[in-house]
Amino acid sequence: MTQESTQLPDQVQRFLFDHTAVRGELVQLHQSYQDVLQRHDYPAAIEQQLGQMLAAAALLTATVKLDGTLTLEARGQGDVSLLMAECNTGKQGGDQLRAIARYKGEPLGQNLQDLLNGGQLVITLDPYQGQRYQGIVALDQPSLAACLEGYFTSSEQLPTRIWLDADRLAAGGLLLQQLPDDSHNKDKDAWNRISQLCSTITSEELLHLDQYQLLHRLFHEETLRVFPPYQLSFGCTCSRERIADALASLGESELQQVLEEQGAISTQCHFCNTHYSFSAQDLTEIINSNKDSDRPADSRLH
Repeated sequence: MTQESTQLPDQVQRFLFDHTAVRGELVQLHQSYQDVLQRHDYPAAIEQQLGQMLAAAALLTATVKLDGTLTLEARGQGDVSLLMAECNTGKQGGDQLRAIARYKGEPLGQNLQDLLNGGQLVITLDPYQGQRYQGIVALDQPSLAACLEGYFTSSEQLPTRIWLDADRLAAGGLLLQQLPDDSHNKDKDAWNRISQLCSTITSEELLHLDQYQLLHRLFHEETLRVFPPYQLSFGCTCSRERIADALASLGESELQQVLEEQGAISTQCHFCNTHYSFSAQDLTEIINSNKDSDRPADSRLH
């Protein structure tokens, strides 16, 4: 067997337990996680936390069945000021993930609370159609998983257990949730029993064991229904057109000043490090395009 064939796929696996009100999701990230890390030189503690953020973003996107963009954004006042992960759905070949961190010096902490020194976690759901939703969670627990469990308990009022881990080679997550409709629940002890089974999972299993083998190991005595998995990959939403639109939003006077002082603009995406250059001619075309549009300011979409 070749090395390529032994690489576990990046995917989310949904499952539920028949005759109960319990469902779950399992995610493992290998290549997409490495694609994020290879674009930056983060300290080990940040790499591990970003892996957990990526796994959590994938799990939550599947949980809410979002068709759009889900963003997890942890902000604090510690050595690390920002940890951010994003999942974009409906892309060709599966959902796409990206992540970024901002920090100063060599972070001394290891867990989420120490690295950010408190702060808050913002969960943003931005569907392609429909209204944008944002929830805020206090970063008052040592781990991201514990903070998210608190969010589901207080905001969604759904008993939820979450396990997250990352070892700089792979990231993974397991989510277990009790559904509100238990009218067909014939197994009243299912939630406690299945939660205890999940609590036996090891880091090695969560990150590096084949998903079907892992589910069998945990739930071989349960009646488990497994759905087709869907794939995940690294992907960035940046483009030259988006950068040009951002420059256009600066307005004619500011762009003209940049043109006179610098003659050109060179920038890069913070997520994927792709460089974009706009020459004097490019900036002039952006300015002229703004003039030709003749749109009143209040007609812009917000």
